[in-house]
Amino acid sequence: MPRTLLVTGGAGFIGSNFVHYATEHTDARIIVLDKLTYAGNRASLAGLPEDRVTLVEGDIADADLVGRLVADLTGPDDAIVHYAAESHNDNSLSDPSPFLTTNLIGTYTLIEAARRHDVRFHHISTDEVYGDLELDDPQRFTESTPYNPSSPYSSTKAGSDLLVRAWVRSFGLRATISNCSNNYGPRQHVEKFIPRQITNLIDGIRPRLYGAGQNVRDWIHADDHSSAVLAILDRGRIGETYLIGADGEKSNKEVVGLILEAFGRPADDFDHVTDRPGHDLRYAIDSTKLRTELGWTPSFSDFEAGIADTIAWYRDNEDWWRPQKAETEAKYARSGQ
Repeated sequence: MPRTLLVTGGAGFIGSNFVHYATEHTDARIIVLDKLTYAGNRASLAGLPEDRVTLVEGDIADADLVGRLVADLTGPDDAIVHYAAESHNDNSLSDPSPFLTTNLIGTYTLIEAARRHDVRFHHISTDEVYGDLELDDPQRFTESTPYNPSSPYSSTKAGSDLLVRAWVRSFGLRATISNCSNNYGPRQHVEKFIPRQITNLIDGIRPRLYGAGQNVRDWIHADDHSSAVLAILDRGRIGETYLIGADGEKSNKEVVGLILEAFGRPADDFDHVTDRPGHDLRYAIDSTKLRTELGWTPSFSDFEAGIADTIAWYRDNEDWWRPQKAETEAKYARSGQ
C-alpha cells in the first residue's frame, strides 16, 4: 500500500516544494493541512495530481480536525510531516502572539494526536533556534549546539523542538527532528529576503538591504531540503535530530550583488535600510551527521545557478506573486523599510 503523508503547512513555501518533490519522487498519497493564511497559497499546489494530493483547509491547533486526519493514517509507513509555522522574524517582532499559537499550541496538538494513534512524526525546524555565530567563528552549528534563540519566532520554534523531544522520551512518540538553514527557490512569499529583492527588481525598484548587509546565511535550495526530509523519513533513527545544510554561506550583501548581476545591474545598486532589532549575525550548518549516517548529499551545489533558476521562476509566474506584492511593500513602508 502506498504511504500516506499528512503534510502540515503544505501550501506554504517549503511545504509546497516538499509536496511537489514527494509527488515526483515517490508514490505517496499526500494530505495537505493548511490554514491558508497570507503565507499559504492554493496556487502553490496547482498542477499536482488530484488523485494523490488533497488539500484540507484548517488549523493545526484544531484538535478535533487534527485527530480525525491523524486517525486515518493507518498504514505502517504513514507519517505526519510538520512544516506549518509562523516563520517571519519581522512579523514576530511586531506581534508575537500568532507564533505562540501556531508554533507551540499547534505542534502540541499534532504530537498528541500522533501519540494517541502511534503515527510516525517528523518535525521541521530551523537553525535559528541556535542563535547566531560571530562572522569569523570557524565553528558551525551541530546537533549538540545549545539552543540560544534571539526572536519570538526562533524561541517558539525552539519550544516546539523541545516539546517533540519530550514526547519522544516521555511517551514513546516515534519522531525525528530536522533543523534546516535558510531556504530559497520557487513559491516563497515576497515578504522574504530573496523574493523581495527579485520582485523589486522586476518592478524597477532598487533592492533594500538591512544595515551593512554583512549578516551571513547558509542557503539551501528547497528541493535539497525536501530530499533530506525524505531521507530522514525513510532512514532516520527515531528520537534523533538531523541538521540540513548545503554549505551555502553568503552574506546578505553578496546575495543582493548576485541578484543585481543577474539583472545586469551594478553590484552597489541598492538602498540601505535600518537594521532589524536583534538581527542574528551568522548561521552555518554542519550537516555531517545527515550525510554520513543517511548518505544524503545536496544536488544544488551552485548557488549562482540556483538563484538564476529562482529569478526565472518569479519572472515566469508573476500571476502567483503579484497579488501579494502591493500589501507587502506597504507594510514595509510603514516600518521605514
